[in-house]
Amino acid sequence: MTLIKFEPLRDFENLGHKVHRFFGEFPSSFNYNNTFLPKIDISEDEKNIYFEAEIPGIKKEDVHISLEDNILTIKGEKKLNEDKNEKTLIRNERIYGSFTRSFTLHEEINPDTANAEFENGILKIVLEKAIHKAVKERQIQIK
Repeated sequence: MTLIKFEPLRDFENLGHKVHRFFGEFPSSFNYNNTFLPKIDISEDEKNIYFEAEIPGIKKEDVHISLEDNILTIKGEKKLNEDKNEKTLIRNERIYGSFTRSFTLHEEINPDTANAEFENGILKIVLEKAIHKAVKERQIQIK
């Protein structure tokens, strides 16, 4: 028996791409979605939670990551290249601007060990899960 992963929201993502392709065929400046929103994968193992974000065309200095109250926030800005300001733009399909993505974590995190790497347009964040000490049963004397 083959198991198929049920992802009902995936169809909405595909719909956006189809609409973009459809309107991309027309010679107009219509842009149904002018917000840059990077795609982010989240995974975990026993010790860590991993985030991988696709943010091509963004400089490391333009990305800011914060962790507060078990909420990871990634902010950044994809800027228009300066040399394009001197040219007449015929068609602009790429999206520029600022973005903010926030994720509420389902595990307690050790903020002192959090680290991030940025290479070839991929931002990788590793958050170590906090170690909870096992509570031993303790007898309480009644006074």
